[in-house]
Amino acid sequence: MSLTLKSGFSFDYDNLVGEGKVTKADVEALSDKIKAATEAIKVMRKDGIIRGHLSKDGNPEKVYFSQLPYVEEGHLNNPASMAHLQELTDSVRNRVDAVVSLGIGGSYLGDKVIFDVQCGEFWNSMSTEERDGLPQIYFSGQNIDPRRTGDIIRQLARSAKVCLSHKKRKFVVSLMVISKSGGTLDTMSNFMVIYDALKQNPDIEVEVVAVTDPNEEKPTLLKKLAMDNNWPQYSVPDGVGGRFSIFCDVGLVLAAVCGFDIKAFLNGAKDMDQACLGDDVWENPALLNAVLKFIAAEKYGRDMEVMMPYGDYLKSVSEWYIQLLAESLGKSVDREGNEVFYGRTPIVAVGTTDMHAQTQQHQEGKLNKVVQFIRVENWDEDYVIPNVFPEAQKLADISGVKMSQALEVARESNAKALASNNRFNALFSLPKLDAYNLGQLLYMLALSIAYEGELADVDAFNQPGVEAYKRIMGPSLQEVKAKG
Repeated sequence: MSLTLKSGFSFDYDNLVGEGKVTKADVEALSDKIKAATEAIKVMRKDGIIRGHLSKDGNPEKVYFSQLPYVEEGHLNNPASMAHLQELTDSVRNRVDAVVSLGIGGSYLGDKVIFDVQCGEFWNSMSTEERDGLPQIYFSGQNIDPRRTGDIIRQLARSAKVCLSHKKRKFVVSLMVISKSGGTLDTMSNFMVIYDALKQNPDIEVEVVAVTDPNEEKPTLLKKLAMDNNWPQYSVPDGVGGRFSIFCDVGLVLAAVCGFDIKAFLNGAKDMDQACLGDDVWENPALLNAVLKFIAAEKYGRDMEVMMPYGDYLKSVSEWYIQLLAESLGKSVDREGNEVFYGRTPIVAVGTTDMHAQTQQHQEGKLNKVVQFIRVENWDEDYVIPNVFPEAQKLADISGVKMSQALEVARESNAKALASNNRFNALFSLPKLDAYNLGQLLYMLALSIAYEGELADVDAFNQPGVEAYKRIMGPSLQEVKAKG
């Protein structure tokens, strides 16, 4: 059983629905909640209102992520914002040598997805010509790790010496710092250390791009710094939580500096949104995904979700999804204040790697997991496994097939083995790995979370558990500083 869209995107739920699994009767029994959820999401789409949702300051806050795929006047993404992103591309091309993207949470995880899909692991080793004039890209700010921070500074210093020797000019580095408040400890500590070190290097010219709260009347710390120093600015808008922000400037600034097709990405998200407008649960992929996972957890105890894409450069998709699921649905109380302790524990995996690491637990461990696969049907690049050692029969037996075929045989074998032992699993299938299909997948997952929040009657758009440790961390840091 599967739901396939005109684009070729499909959701195969054959190993999740049926006898001994989630049944159609289970879905029918949930019909009142499903109807209420669809009505709530219609209101969110139209007016940005999610019942009971408050900002971290306790004020009513609208939710705008479902608006982002639509580039229109009056929207967060509009013709002017798209032109502003193109200005960033034009500014860095053939001028900036390296960009350091500094962010944490969605400001890092979403950007890393775009980088991995567009650039891959060896982007920084390519020549400027191979990168079409676009800069090397490094990531920082996602942890307060002194060793790795030092490694980045030393790497940029080495590149600067080479640039001075070969090109007889300074090495140009753009620090792209992403923080709504400007007070994010992880990001801003890295930013200040790297900024200070690069400023002291005579071989390096340092620039800053600030991605922050756009409010000029009450500027945040980073906004004020940007205004005072005349740094180029992009927006971390109100109404879009970090885990949904890949579809706005927060993710699109990284897309702009690495040549990612922003228009195709947003078109993929828009087409997925259009495919999810209907009330029929069996025809709406985001709603269907939410309903089946909700029932699997609440009725059948499958309250852990393994996101397992098959392909190295899709691992970051799993990592992005883990934040989306954990922060959105891991809630102790429902909207009425009743203790519910809702949410599935998310697990990052990647195939085939974790077939040799985690699958033993998936296959024979506790019956508490749903394994969610992602597959790419047609790879842009593929190789036939050659028969280079014909005298070794075991190696000869695996030759003659494409790597993509071997990858799919492994995934399918995993899925069948899990299903044979009452292990729930399902599959999202992408026709190819590109900006459009990535937009479809990520938006569908984000919208699924919105639907599931309604089914569980929890606020999928707040994160009070994150704020709890932040209230402790600030005073503790001041105590450390006072002690010297």
